[in-house]
Amino acid sequence: MNITPEKLTANYQKELSGCDVYPAPETTQRRGGKMANLVEATSQQQFENILVKSGKCLTVVHFQAPWAPQCEQMNDVMAVLAGEHGSSTFVKLEAEAVPEVSEKYEITSVPTFVFFRAGEKVDRLDGANAPELTKKVQKLSVAGGAVAEPGPVDLNQRLKKLINSAPCMLFMKGAPQEPRCGFSRQIVALLKEHSIQFSSFDILSDEEVRQGLKTYSNWPTYPQLYVNGELVGGLDIVKELAESGELETTCPKAVTLEHRLKTIINQSPVMLFMKGNKEGARCGFSRQILELMNETGVDYDTFDILQDEEVRQGLKTYSNWPTYPQVYVKGELIGGLDIIKELKESGELKSVLTGES
Repeated sequence: MNITPEKLTANYQKELSGCDVYPAPETTQRRGGKMANLVEATSQQQFENILVKSGKCLTVVHFQAPWAPQCEQMNDVMAVLAGEHGSSTFVKLEAEAVPEVSEKYEITSVPTFVFFRAGEKVDRLDGANAPELTKKVQKLSVAGGAVAEPGPVDLNQRLKKLINSAPCMLFMKGAPQEPRCGFSRQIVALLKEHSIQFSSFDILSDEEVRQGLKTYSNWPTYPQLYVNGELVGGLDIVKELAESGELETTCPKAVTLEHRLKTIINQSPVMLFMKGNKEGARCGFSRQILELMNETGVDYDTFDILQDEEVRQGLKTYSNWPTYPQVYVKGELIGGLDIIKELKESGELKSVLTGES
């Protein structure tokens, strides 16, 4: 996905010029100075959690970009609509920061609005068209009806969906990067030690899930580990499985990051790790290195580090090279833009890329 200012069509800009810019309304739905139903999603997991929590209520997701003034204008409109439609949820999501979600819903320009109910897409609006956005929100809010707090049946459906959102699902306090209790810290350490691939849900972020899952699973404490939708148990059970050697056969095994990196680095004789790809660089350094390498006529493949945060961070440590882009030849690091420039100036670039020197 490569969202650029050029992809904002003239129609969108024309529509924006006719839009009123509304001030954020005074509303009783405020939490810590902000409207409780106007939120921001910064990851795929957070986005999915919002959809699940919203249940049958309307959810409006604004795929935006910080560099686009049209998006800032439409955020003001979203604030007004959030104040007027308290039972609906309005979500701001930076399209390029969460590419897996943007690609899933085929976001190619900003602003784009996607409407959801019960986790399913029900409508879409491309462009900065405030009147049309208002009309769709009013129509879809009425069509869905105001839904009160979910009852037991709705909660059970939500829990089932969360439990089955990954083959191995850990309900814990905090996140794997920052556990917020000793038991959660221990179980995360065990899973990582045995290279278990898992996703997680922070029960401290949702009291309804925290209390409801105890009843649903008939398990009164946390953490709780599920595999393929079935409860495995808590920390003591996981410890027993680890000691008996059964943990690896019970839970899906993760491919180690080092193995992943080696595989990607060696998938082509010449590999360029960059922001973007051959068809479109997404930073000035990546654009410059593409031009230099294309001039050599040597064939090469690229990997877009913006699409995979694990690779983006892990490769810095693996290669002991803190910046991007990075060029590899036959699995060996050559360097970044400055090195490639030096090789170009000395006339050695083509021979280095072909492995002749």
